Amino acid sequence: MNLDQGGDSEARFAEYVAGLGSVIGHVERTRPLRDYCMGLMLPGERKSVEPMAARTAPARTAAQHQSLLH
Repeated sequence: MNLDQGGDSEARFAEYVAGLGSVIGHVERTRPLRDYCMGLMLPGERKSVEPMAARTAPARTAAQHQSLLH
């Protein structure tokens, strides 16, 4: 990942998560990994999984909670 590239932080984040995803060995875990990383960076006092699930997928909090845990 090149941190010196000026530009879009969303693209840099996507590149970062893609790099992490390439080493976890399971393609189906890339989206939960992205959601977890995003949840860590979003505003909010609590960084446990349940509040992160509510912030990253408000319409499907219970399913997102399970996805982030497993």
